Amino acid sequence: MKTKKTEKILERAENYFYSGEYEEAMRIYGLLLKDFPNLQEARIGAILSDIANENDEEAQALFEYYQVLKSEDNENAEKIIEEMIVSLDDALEKISTLLDGTLLGKDEYVNGISYEDFKELVRQRGSFRRAFEDIMFSTRVVITDKKDLLDFLQQLVNNGFNDMAMRYIEGVALAYPGEEKLQDLIKKMKDL
Repeated sequence: MKTKKTEKILERAENYFYSGEYEEAMRIYGLLLKDFPNLQEARIGAILSDIANENDEEAQALFEYYQVLKSEDNENAEKIIEEMIVSLDDALEKISTLLDGTLLGKDEYVNGISYEDFKELVRQRGSFRRAFEDIMFSTRVVITDKKDLLDFLQQLVNNGFNDMAMRYIEGVALAYPGEEKLQDLIKKMKDL
C-alpha cells in the first residue's frame, strides 16, 4: 500500500525520468523497491529507466503512455506496459508489414512514416489512438506541412495524448509564433 511519502518519492523519480536524468530516477526507483519490493510503479519506472539508457525516446513514449493508463485508472496499466516492453522487438516488423508488406531485417530501423501513410494506417486500424499506439514506440510521424501538423496535434489532444501534444507544441511554437490553432489546442488541454 502506498503512503503519501511513497507517492512523493515516486513523483520525484518521475520528475527525474521526465527531465532525462535516468540514472537518478533509477536510483530512486531502486530505493523504493528495496523497501517495497511489490511496488509495481517503482518496478516499471526502474525498467523504463534502464531502457532509457539505450533509447530515451522509446522509454519516454512508454513512460508517457503508462502515465496515461494510470490517469485513466486502468488497473492493468503495469501489465499492459510490461507486455509492450516484451513485444517491442516485434514492433518494427509488424509496422513494416502494415505499411508496405515488407519485413525489416533485425538490424534495420524505421526512421519515420509520412503523415499521409500514417493517416492510411489510421484508416486501416479504425482509430487514431490504435494506430498511434502501434507506432509511437518504434517510429516517428514525419510531418512537412503546417496543416498536417495542426491536424496531428488536434488528434493527439482529442485522443488523450496531451503530454505528447504539449511537447510537440513546445517544439513548433517558435516556428509558428502566434498561431491561433496552437493557442486553441493549449487552451483545450488546460480545460481538460
